[in-house]
Amino acid sequence: MSIGEDLAEARRRAGLTVTQVAQRTCIRETIIRGIERGDYAPCGGDFYARGHIRAIARAVGADPGPLIAEYDAAHRPRRVTAADLFQPVTPVKIREPGRVNWAAVLALALAATLGVVAYHVITGSRHAPGASTGAAAGLHRASPRPATPSPAPAPTRAANPYAHTIAIHLTAIQDCWVGFTTPAGGYLSQAYVVAGTSKTWTFQHALDMRLGNPGAITLTVDGKNPLPPGTTQPITLSLGLNGKISS
Repeated sequence: MSIGEDLAEARRRAGLTVTQVAQRTCIRETIIRGIERGDYAPCGGDFYARGHIRAIARAVGADPGPLIAEYDAAHRPRRVTAADLFQPVTPVKIREPGRVNWAAVLALALAATLGVVAYHVITGSRHAPGASTGAAAGLHRASPRPATPSPAPAPTRAANPYAHTIAIHLTAIQDCWVGFTTPAGGYLSQAYVVAGTSKTWTFQHALDMRLGNPGAITLTVDGKNPLPPGTTQPITLSLGLNGKISS
């Protein structure tokens, strides 16, 4: 059985629907259905695919370790060896030395001699007194007066359209899923923060932040903890400019 089939079978044994798994993991239903079909493209990369597999497995009571190992074995890129790098694409043919073509060598030497003679004849005629004076006078009359370059316009600095930025810093004590949307519900981004790691985001507009495991993280928004005391269930925080926060 594939990874997706194992997860789907574990979900059915646990008596859970895709919607219930999505609520427990804060992962969209389309991503869960895609993983069960073996389609990892909606995950957005191997890092997020591993995080989704781990979260879904824990939600349905399956062991995520073998599933992650199977995913890595199937998606690990082929290793390039030193022999692959230095092996020529086409065989190199070494030409054997042949006889010297003396006729070609003599013709080349004769052509070089004629070229030197022609160069001296031409340069001698150019340096005649009358020709030099006339050419210098012509150059003097033809040389234009250098134009004064006009100063380049000073670049104008664009006005800052935002008066405030929202700085978010999260440290995960346990694995936690994080999703960001616009206040109207438009998708922005999502991340899976592994236990023992930290992540920082900066936004210049209002947004909603969805946390899948708020009881096992340390969170600050603009230097303040926005979580209500004792929060353990998934929660959505509305983060506005100038420090406005609501849940």
